[in-house]
Amino acid sequence: MIDPVLVTGGTGKTGRRVAARLAAAGIDARVGTRSPQEPQHRRFDWGDLSCADAFNGCTAAWLVAPTDRADHLAVMQPMLEQAMARGVRRFVLLSSSLFGPQSPLMGEVHAWLAGHAEDWAILRPSWFMQNFTEGAHGDTIRNEGAIYSATGSGRVAFIDADDIAAAAVAALTAGKAMNADVILTGPKALSYDNIAALVSERAGRTIRHVAMEPEALSARLNALGIPPEYVDALVQLDLVIRGGAEDRTTAGVMDMTGRPPRSFRAFVTANKDMLG
Repeated sequence: MIDPVLVTGGTGKTGRRVAARLAAAGIDARVGTRSPQEPQHRRFDWGDLSCADAFNGCTAAWLVAPTDRADHLAVMQPMLEQAMARGVRRFVLLSSSLFGPQSPLMGEVHAWLAGHAEDWAILRPSWFMQNFTEGAHGDTIRNEGAIYSATGSGRVAFIDADDIAAAAVAALTAGKAMNADVILTGPKALSYDNIAALVSERAGRTIRHVAMEPEALSARLNALGIPPEYVDALVQLDLVIRGGAEDRTTAGVMDMTGRPPRSFRAFVTANKDMLG
């Protein structure tokens, strides 16, 4: 049995779902967070090595890279080495469908784990369905009846964070080491026009997809006070979608959990109260 498990990013979109699923399975899930408030919480900050004590007694960890910096390997490697020294043997990393082991950001962590950990798995989900309820698109849907993007007609097989969490728990509790990466997607690739139509149907009002050119989207995001380097990254990601890099589906969720991933239609039906 892999127990206990430290869930880093334990109060975030995936972390809180992973922790809940582990607890429901009777596994001791310790929630790593910068602001511990509950008995199961452990203070955790990738940039503070004094937080390595959060790994004490744990045999596995769910790894979510810090979201406030881009030098992921530089800040995560010292902590991962501390985790290994404390007896953690299984590491499951949340990465992205866009980042393989030769890529920057989480890709560098992926490559390091593959070369240094005896028991590892990398989950590479596509874009989250929750972006339209809990994220920035959710805000503009509720407040402006619009979704803004520079994705054009590019399509994405959006995935429910609950399906990511189910795959994470499967990886964390597997009988043997996976030592592999898995791309996770929803069941169907959709354009943002498709998304707007489905959200409109469930919200009971018209939601527009405002298709923007990169310069216009940059101007909009800059006006919102988003840091320029982050604006550039967001626009580039939209252009990656426009170019077709995310227009794919995989059997990853089915292979890991034994059930198909949730459809976007089912997701918005279950979450229509969050659409305003």
